[in-house]
Amino acid sequence: MPAHAAPSLGPSASPAERTAPAGVPPRNAPKTATIRLTGTDRGCLQASEFVERTLGDWQLDRCRADALTIVTELAAGAVRDTLADNPGEETAPEVWLKLTLRPTHLVCAVTDRSRSLPRYPLATGPLKEHGRGLHLVEALSEHWGWTRYAPMGKTVWAMLPTRPRT
Repeated sequence: MPAHAAPSLGPSASPAERTAPAGVPPRNAPKTATIRLTGTDRGCLQASEFVERTLGDWQLDRCRADALTIVTELAAGAVRDTLADNPGEETAPEVWLKLTLRPTHLVCAVTDRSRSLPRYPLATGPLKEHGRGLHLVEALSEHWGWTRYAPMGKTVWAMLPTRPRT
């Protein structure tokens, strides 16, 4: 299973960008949008609506279908893991979705407080109902991976190219 270091989700300024006047964002500064999802099945719907709205605002319709599939899979995994780690908990666990638009990529990142690490089954049968999520993420993204936090929690991320395919 790929376990890459998370890409820098913050701005990485070039020397020209570092000299921009105070308070003026650099021309190629990443755009970021974040939402707290309910750690329930409703969280997946929230994630989809958020992706639709955000990508519409950023005029990234060409990434919409792949981003929706990736975010839905990542959010569903996060919700499943957090619910499994906290059975009977009265408040829904926190799950965060962050979209970052960089000059050449859209980064979709889902963070949860689960101790469970992403599961990437080596083989899935044609009739299996579960276990295909990370296979879809891998197929649709240019890069993906996860970062673990101590004592618990993780972020699973995927990068989509924003340039039109040729």
